[in-house]
Amino acid sequence: MSRFGDATTIKQVGEGRYEAELDGAFGMAEAVNGGYLMALLGNAAVDATPHAHPVATATSFLRTAHPGRAEIVVDVRKVGRTAATARVTLRQDDRDAVEALVTTATLDAATEPSFLGEPPAPRLPALGDCVTFEDADRNPESFPGQVEMHFDPATMGWLDGEPSGRPELRGWFRLRDPHPNDAAALALAVDALPPVALNAGARGWSPTVELTWHMRAVPAPGRLALHGTGRLVAGGWFDEEVEVWDEAGRLVAQSRQIARLGRGPAA
Repeated sequence: MSRFGDATTIKQVGEGRYEAELDGAFGMAEAVNGGYLMALLGNAAVDATPHAHPVATATSFLRTAHPGRAEIVVDVRKVGRTAATARVTLRQDDRDAVEALVTTATLDAATEPSFLGEPPAPRLPALGDCVTFEDADRNPESFPGQVEMHFDPATMGWLDGEPSGRPELRGWFRLRDPHPNDAAALALAVDALPPVALNAGARGWSPTVELTWHMRAVPAPGRLALHGTGRLVAGGWFDEEVEVWDEAGRLVAQSRQIARLGRGPAA
């Protein structure tokens, strides 16, 4: 079992009830990453329904989840031959922290698209021409210690105090351990980029309020290409859309979120 596999393992303790141990390495400053939480909720929904993949997940983040024990409650609302729907809630300290409506279905890994609109997969520089954050060996218990990311330098001007003015980020993603590119990995990937609003002048933590993501295909092995963009930054809020493409050039996941605009010290 990989570190991510261990960290996203759920244990059934009753009808529609599960327990999980939240791994702080998949987060920042004692706040667990939202994509990691969605991976857990998706695993619980798949376990409680007859279908293999969480194809649509609409998630509300009610409060910050922290490392440690959590309870997951699944209320199956509908079961059909091609899709099922469940309301899934993650609780800590007897309070709801995250709630999602998850639709499950079973995707065929061999399916080819009959239509793929523009734009095509994002063009990313070679790894050697990309920007990375800290050396994972210095802090293996950090998020960069678990997730290897290489960013397009054209979208990283905010690091040097020169944001582009356009809310956009692009980068390569993969887990550092041998975990496969499954639905849980995609849930993590859609929330792995820094906030795109950093290129629009935001600073510090920008908490997600709601995030909806769709699994569009079963990914091929290898790195995933992430392309994050935003449409509007206004009134302390911003939106962010992320597309995830695999090495076979297939669109495998999409997401859209609404978040609060960070105004604290730069990370």
